Amino acid sequence: MTAPTSQPRYAYLGPTGTFTEDALLRVVSRDAARFLPQSDVISAIEAVREGAADYAVVAIENSVEGGVTAVLDALADGEPLVITREMLVPVAFTLATLPGMTFDAVRRVAAHPHAWAQCRQWMRRRMPGAEQVPANSNTSAAALMARAAAGEIAAELLDFDAALVPPAAVDHYRLVTLASGVADNPSAVTRFVLVERPGVAPPPTGADKTTLVVALPADRAGALQDLLDQFSTRGINLTRIESRPLGDTLGRYLFSIDAEAHIAEPRMAEALVGLHRFSPRVRYLGSYPKADFVPTQLQAGTREEDYRAAEAWVAEVRAGRAV
Repeated sequence: MTAPTSQPRYAYLGPTGTFTEDALLRVVSRDAARFLPQSDVISAIEAVREGAADYAVVAIENSVEGGVTAVLDALADGEPLVITREMLVPVAFTLATLPGMTFDAVRRVAAHPHAWAQCRQWMRRRMPGAEQVPANSNTSAAALMARAAAGEIAAELLDFDAALVPPAAVDHYRLVTLASGVADNPSAVTRFVLVERPGVAPPPTGADKTTLVVALPADRAGALQDLLDQFSTRGINLTRIESRPLGDTLGRYLFSIDAEAHIAEPRMAEALVGLHRFSPRVRYLGSYPKADFVPTQLQAGTREEDYRAAEAWVAEVRAGRAV
């Protein structure tokens, strides 16, 4: 059993200075919670499942690379968890290094795979031939350079010359900036989510999402269309749909879906009933407010009062008082 604590515990991808920490600070302040940095996103999610943390903040999607597959897969399997909030964080990187290194001398750059993907064209234009050294997080390489600067490890043991890091990491780890605003798309954004154990969904706000994982019942023509029809016939817009292989054989997929609706809405509840009847596997991953708080535009006939009126009419027909 985990010892009780007076403050909520938040697991997140560390060390200090990551974009994930930026997202976490939009949820809770340092003095109101215990921050538990993890070496990877899977460890953050598993910390909640194991009871070592109350919440996890993880990246689930970015505007350049799409879904973060490790997170999608981790939420699709294992002990159920739910999303209760999302946060959007603008993303641009700083090329940082130890004192004494120059821009022209850099040959190997440490970067998380998603960071490298968001800076690939910039690197090709400005540093042709530079080689990526994969990093576990956007600040793990920065922490190594800080240790080298402090004499804790020999600088010669570093297998990179510089690193792509969040701007906040430069001052924290006392690094030197070689280039700032490094990004192929200056408008790039990463979407983070707050994950916790299942419970009652936050109340609907009129600007909500529901995240689901749904398996196709068979590899046949029209199966995906049947899945999509559960949403389209009820006027539910999908903001994201991504296929993930089941892994047991080719041609079998799960679909990770974000829908603009809340489980408390009759149209979403009806869609879930349809999906449950249609699919051999449906996992509900939570209903929560959209980060932009833009109200969802409802189509005619899909409002709650429309469903209530239709249900009342059917009751009258069954009772023989209407036709």
